[in-house]
Amino acid sequence: MLLKLRARMGYLTARKLMASSWAVRQPRFWRWMEGQFARMARLGNTSAQSFYGHILLFRGQGYGAKREGIRYLRLAAEAGDAKAAYQMGVVSLSEDAKHGPNGNEAARWWSLAADAGHPIAASRLAQLYASGGHGLKADPQLAAHYKAVASKLGL
Repeated sequence: MLLKLRARMGYLTARKLMASSWAVRQPRFWRWMEGQFARMARLGNTSAQSFYGHILLFRGQGYGAKREGIRYLRLAAEAGDAKAAYQMGVVSLSEDAKHGPNGNEAARWWSLAADAGHPIAASRLAQLYASGGHGLKADPQLAAHYKAVASKLGL
């Protein structure tokens, strides 16, 4: 209990320090902050998994850090985080040494994100269904549905 409280306080402090450019630029502070993010993500906090997953994916050094970021994003997306689900859709359409673009996976993640209220995911899903590709058949009815969802969500 005390360790979880300490982890939460450290995480909240590190999130506040993210607003300070001087703290982010200091290597010692940054390592401490990254440790707080990692600890909270390991404890299963969905927002921490999403936040730390984004950091590792975009700022991580090396392939291993990016894969770990994708793992945290997947965990957060499966727990219902809309931003993480959107990013997993983007990752599914990207190509790397291990896999090619997968339209079906992108559609699955973006539909989760759209259901959670992410307007850009609904828009990208409408575009994907309109054009098809990457293993996904074009479906004009689903494209129109998700275009309506995106406009309802404010896009």
